[in-house]
Amino acid sequence: MFEKVLIANRGEIACRIIRACRELGLSTVAIYSEADRDALHVRLADEAYCVGPGPSARSYLNIPNIMSAAILAGVDAIHPGYGYLSEQAHFAEICETHGIKFIGPAPHSIEQMGDKAAARETVRKAGVPVLPGTPGPVSTEEEAVEAAEEIGFPVLIKAAAGGGGKGMRIARDRAELGKALVLSRSEAESAFGSPHVYLEKLLEQPRHIEIQVLADEFGNVIHLGERECSIQRRHQKLVEEALSPAVTPTLREKMGEAAIRAAAAVGYANAGTVEFLVDGSGNFYFLEMNTRIQVEHPVTEAVTGVDLVKEQILIAMGKPLAWRQEDIVWRGHAIEFRINAEDPERNFMPSPGRITLLHPPGGPGVRFDSGAYSGSVIPPFYDPMFAKLIVHGKDRGEAIARARAALRELVVEGIKTNVAFHLRVLDDEEFQQGRLSTDFIERRRLLSA
Repeated sequence: MFEKVLIANRGEIACRIIRACRELGLSTVAIYSEADRDALHVRLADEAYCVGPGPSARSYLNIPNIMSAAILAGVDAIHPGYGYLSEQAHFAEICETHGIKFIGPAPHSIEQMGDKAAARETVRKAGVPVLPGTPGPVSTEEEAVEAAEEIGFPVLIKAAAGGGGKGMRIARDRAELGKALVLSRSEAESAFGSPHVYLEKLLEQPRHIEIQVLADEFGNVIHLGERECSIQRRHQKLVEEALSPAVTPTLREKMGEAAIRAAAAVGYANAGTVEFLVDGSGNFYFLEMNTRIQVEHPVTEAVTGVDLVKEQILIAMGKPLAWRQEDIVWRGHAIEFRINAEDPERNFMPSPGRITLLHPPGGPGVRFDSGAYSGSVIPPFYDPMFAKLIVHGKDRGEAIARARAALRELVVEGIKTNVAFHLRVLDDEEFQQGRLSTDFIERRRLLSA
């Protein structure tokens, strides 16, 4: 059993974890950078320690300082949230070395799924469908050309060591491949410290569908259905839904079984997400596995009633899953909107600064997760997302109506936000019909409105 948990993160996810710990009767320890001294997660926690200056590399990624805080506070466990150190096997190993439980999967699972090329081969051997691609990284233009001609253009060049769209480039023919390869390797090196990239067949206008899994340390694995994550900007998700308007019960069962096989293939334990691309015929292909809690986890919580963060903590305590697959029942429809400090009219340029007024929406089926408040500052050092609006309705139509009302009620002054952009998405005819794909924003020209 745990008594005290350190949250190695910031913002809304740190607040979310603190609240889950409180419900379980656990004391909490926050860490913060000098730029986050007055942040909400610092105020909510029982204890808080500064771990460095504003830039993430010197604070939220500063493992020696974070571990010093953990040891000084005498914590039993560390929850990494998402991003930052959440998918670093090295950090999980350091926690183990110091007798501190890492609330997440074992280091070997993180490592196996962290190498995207190796993960493809692992799940392929487990019977999970994968897109045609290279079995490992390609190093030279000659190797890339040979592989691309075998796969068939167009191809996608992807970073082997990370995701989130960084290091990703499309090559539609041989002439584009050389330049795209150089740019991808450079971006991958900068973002993940590794220049390794691999090639994958480009699927035109797919849906991005992910399956939430939960696994305990006794080999029990279940899935909690899918999330539709097709509305993206530069491969970064903006709007997510549960369940997908395009996934039938039969397809849900098939994708759920595939996700369970993928998790079992690496001996996975804790919460994780297996991501797929789905074509217009309902064929699905493994994309990657995120070995952490996802930003969009609240929509799954809304339709299943399962508190995923509490389940993470209980699994890390060595508890067996309290849920069986037949216990998971989906009710209604949920949509999440990432509220970012950015200006969609200026190519989503970040808009850091002080929030002079924040009035969150309310009412039935409305949830507002945020690490901000009136008077708080959005620093320039971090991801611009400072809140998430989640709505839940009896069906997708009610969820859309509820979302429109909630977004109009939300007031944020002092900085630019993407709230008006989300309203344009809701008003789009094809969105309302559920006709989504990863190129939705460009295809519907939502940035020209």
